[in-house]
Amino acid sequence: MKNNYLCSKIIKIMATFWTKRNEDIENEKTATPWGELFVKGDRNIPRRRRLKVALFDLDGTLVDTEDQYTIFWGATARKYRPDIPRLEFLIKGTTLTNIFATYFPDPQWQKDITKELTAWEAQMRYEFYPGVLPFLEDLKRNGVKCAVVTSSDQSKMASVRQQIPELDALFDKVFTAEDFKASKPDPDCYLLGARVFEADIDECVVFEDAYTGLQAGMASGIFTIGLPTGHTQEEIKDKCNYVMNGFEGMTFEKIQQIMEG
Repeated sequence: MKNNYLCSKIIKIMATFWTKRNEDIENEKTATPWGELFVKGDRNIPRRRRLKVALFDLDGTLVDTEDQYTIFWGATARKYRPDIPRLEFLIKGTTLTNIFATYFPDPQWQKDITKELTAWEAQMRYEFYPGVLPFLEDLKRNGVKCAVVTSSDQSKMASVRQQIPELDALFDKVFTAEDFKASKPDPDCYLLGARVFEADIDECVVFEDAYTGLQAGMASGIFTIGLPTGHTQEEIKDKCNYVMNGFEGMTFEKIQQIMEG
């Protein structure tokens, strides 16, 4: 009799558990994407899971190259497209393919600019911003997968690897323009990052600096942290979930707290 009573209680407890779990699953299925909530004005959405994947833009986020690219594209714009003011700022975070298609459609222009850009990138300096390396080490100690998600192509990344030969040891994956169906601001690149590491979007974080990259991160539904390297805090504060001044002193625990609101 006693055993029958215990069995009955256990069955009741398990039935309650699975009913609640099924409700949770349905809630997760119908949850509004973070990007959509953000557009509606809700920026403090609580996190429910431990961080598993950190996705980093490269130029202007991890390495200090934005000023060098601004010089190159400023000179290029004045040479080929003087009719478009501030073109060097409009194209930040965009793949070369999209830049060509949008602003430099002439095949000869594309050929000449590609040659000039390759030579420029070969002599550029690729230096991590202060705090990047200690932050990456702390993320790895806490089991977080780290990836570069850049609009740059493999040719450019060859120049980066020459100056940072440890790049592939620092990151679990380096995604380049060749890996994406669409360029930023399309969210495909960040959604791909989540899929490759078999992580849900609420287990990931994006680090970005450019408008197009911030837009891609937000559109993916992944918590997006903006860095004011190419733009001011005021200019990006309404384009991301959180603005971070830099990586110095940043840790896994601090990022987790930021994401939990």
